[in-house]
Amino acid sequence: MKAVVKKSHVSGNIIVPGSKSHTIRAIAIACLAEGQSKIINPLISEDTISALNAAKALGVKVVEHDHYWLINGVNGNFNQPENIIDLGNSGTTLRLFSAMAATSNIAVTFDGDESLRSRPMQPLLSALEQLGAKVTSNNGRCPITITGPLSGGNVTVDGTTSQYTSALLISTPLLKEDSVIEIPKLNEVPYVDITLQWLKSQNIQYKAYNYYDKFEVEANQAYSAFTSHIPADFSTATFPLLAAAITQGDVVIENLDFSDAQGDKEVFNLFTEMGVKVERGTTNLISNIHGKYNTDPDNNSIAKLKALKIDLNSTPDALPAIAVAAACCNGTTIIHNVAQARIKETDRIACMAKELGKMGAKITETPDGMIIEGSDKLTGAIVNSYDDHRIAMALTIAGMVAEGETTILDCECAAVTYPNFFDDFIKIGADITLK
Repeated sequence: MKAVVKKSHVSGNIIVPGSKSHTIRAIAIACLAEGQSKIINPLISEDTISALNAAKALGVKVVEHDHYWLINGVNGNFNQPENIIDLGNSGTTLRLFSAMAATSNIAVTFDGDESLRSRPMQPLLSALEQLGAKVTSNNGRCPITITGPLSGGNVTVDGTTSQYTSALLISTPLLKEDSVIEIPKLNEVPYVDITLQWLKSQNIQYKAYNYYDKFEVEANQAYSAFTSHIPADFSTATFPLLAAAITQGDVVIENLDFSDAQGDKEVFNLFTEMGVKVERGTTNLISNIHGKYNTDPDNNSIAKLKALKIDLNSTPDALPAIAVAAACCNGTTIIHNVAQARIKETDRIACMAKELGKMGAKITETPDGMIIEGSDKLTGAIVNSYDDHRIAMALTIAGMVAEGETTILDCECAAVTYPNFFDDFIKIGADITLK
């Protein structure tokens, strides 16, 4: 499917769907718990369905309702799967479930689509081997087979992606020996905060040191059944925020909880620094975004945001949206300290530089980011999503300020985290035709 986008002005209300990070962690912990857990308002998307399917393949009973799921946990005693577990495009599920499966005395093979097969797994696989698992893989990538059980002990894991650390933190409490997890340099710290938020809710005992460079996790612990409401996804909320900012629109984003641990809430502060007017509701659950900061009365011109130097280490998922905003800035924006964006669903630095370049943006790649010179205008072009949901959504919004038509190829990948993306944006005024 492709989306054809023309210049637009957005105005209206958006209800942001649930957090992918929270939903997949909720599924994981529900599987490991004893008894029936209830997950309310989960994100229902391709990635979270991959996690549910993995749970079922491991012998966990799942009942899906429209607005909640019931998961009957097996206290970590997983069944031997009959087949390879296909995780589609879900890197989070791959990392978390690889470590979870290794807690049982079974052999589990995971695989996925072409993109998932490109995602590096060797640092986590090496860590699992240090803890007693047997592993075979395709040069540190899918398909991988992991045979447990893990026993515990001391382990060192690379911190390039936080998912390796989260996978170990969720699994090691079930082991027979205490574990010490050392991480030389941890990126994406807020995602580990989300994991720790779940562990604290389960009364899991651990000690964290310094800047999360070491964790000590007690052995022989257990997870309990729970009922939890999934908070809205700040990574997803970035896109209506971006649309309001660059089209000089007014958008109300509902269902946001700024007290949550999600790191991408910081993006709202970044846009405020750029000059966007952001008003938070008194309950922290509604944000009004006003993009009318440009005194230029010609609303057909690109709104001029203030250029910044931005460290995206903690919020790498925001890079595609921030790159689009930077192309609409007055001055030169430097995005840095986010080399891990190159090992997401795609190399997001290279892909955004190439596709925005087709639209007239002046971008120079750096090893850990991008240098983007603000443009007087963007021009419509045929651009590639690379089957990356965040790139598809970011380029769609770029098309809302570009001259002429912008065509985004393979745009259906937006459903990975935001199944109603196109419907929601059309309702608030985006000129989008799906073909």
